[in-house]
Amino acid sequence: MTRLGMVIDLKLCIACNACTVACKAEHGTPPDVFWGRVLEREEGKYPTARRIMIPVLCNHCQDPPCLRACPTGATTQREDGIVDVDYDNCAGCKACITACPYDARSFVDNLNGYFGDNLTPYETVSYRKHQKGVVEKCNFCTDRVHAGLPPACVQVCPTSCRQFGDLDDPESVVSRLLRNRNHFQLLPSLGTKPSVYYL
Repeated sequence: MTRLGMVIDLKLCIACNACTVACKAEHGTPPDVFWGRVLEREEGKYPTARRIMIPVLCNHCQDPPCLRACPTGATTQREDGIVDVDYDNCAGCKACITACPYDARSFVDNLNGYFGDNLTPYETVSYRKHQKGVVEKCNFCTDRVHAGLPPACVQVCPTSCRQFGDLDDPESVVSRLLRNRNHFQLLPSLGTKPSVYYL
């Protein structure tokens, strides 16, 4: 069985936000709707101060609390582990946003463009995929995955800090990385069993 997941090497992340921009470009999300972000903070004091960067996205949990919270069945989980949203069934109640411990979902409250009501040609085309009053999130670029391509954030990363593949295949790149490197998941005590790992 296939269980798709992502491994992110924090030693290689340089907080360039190429992943954030690639995600916005790939999915044409409206302003203030981010399916992936890079969190940053400083730790320590001079001369040993350092910046910590943590790219975050939907964790595509094996036991997703958002799935249980959704009253309409709009949130679904595919056989390969990808957690997705059917916008036509989403009532916009935001129960999934409340249930998600990773702050990985966004509510689309308007479809205004980056320059007000006048949409650019790109926005005119890309906004056709979105609906006002629904919740959106990362879907591991399912269209790209079906075409045999990695998610946009993985392909564009200049340091290759992101790897994507089958977590159940012991010979996949992601499985080998998890076998050979120390790793962790976000908030493991919640029992959601995320499919996103950090090295």
